[in-house]
Amino acid sequence: MAVDKVLIKVRLILYYKGQILLLRQTKPNGGNYTLPGGTVESNETAPQALVREAHEEAGVVLKEKDLQLVHVLEKVKHGERRLTLYFKTYRWEGRLMAREVHKFKECEWFHLDELPKNLTESVRHVLENYRNGVMFSVIR
Repeated sequence: MAVDKVLIKVRLILYYKGQILLLRQTKPNGGNYTLPGGTVESNETAPQALVREAHEEAGVVLKEKDLQLVHVLEKVKHGERRLTLYFKTYRWEGRLMAREVHKFKECEWFHLDELPKNLTESVRHVLENYRNGVMFSVIR
């Protein structure tokens, strides 16, 4: 199968007091938990996109210099290739809240060993690899 479209996406692993931030999707969007993030626009770098997305989705204010790349996921599905860059940080400001209410119900903190059962498949896959020190993975 030929893949002629490549999307670059970014996701945030935000730590606070030993926990990570997850967003809970609204029911029409799946109702699962996921990490903040989204698509890198043509006029942005990946860190710029993550700074924008984190603020738009969760009210989190980040600085590019505080972001550390920790995992890259390549996902090929339905003729589309996605590269998702996962960055972590411990530094943030802002007022935490689900700001895109049509997409997300709430923001919650979870320990890595106490993740919710209804975590998206991709995020579960990435967090498992990340915890094991694996920098790159593929989902087909």
